[in-house]
Amino acid sequence: MAQLKIQQKKSTIGCKANQRETVRSLGLKRIGDVVVKEDRPEIRGMVHTVRHLVTVEEVE
Repeated sequence: MAQLKIQQKKSTIGCKANQRETVRSLGLKRIGDVVVKEDRPEIRGMVHTVRHLVTVEEVE
């Protein structure tokens, strides 16, 4: 199954509370953090919510 490499590029300061919580639930704590998650619809939805704060690339 494919996986997603998610990297936080911008700060959550000044963002809405649900966006801050989404970034934290993805496992990101600070700018530059990288996590690898399974490519599932739930994760895609979370990434879509904070798409302006993160970059995403598919890895095998």
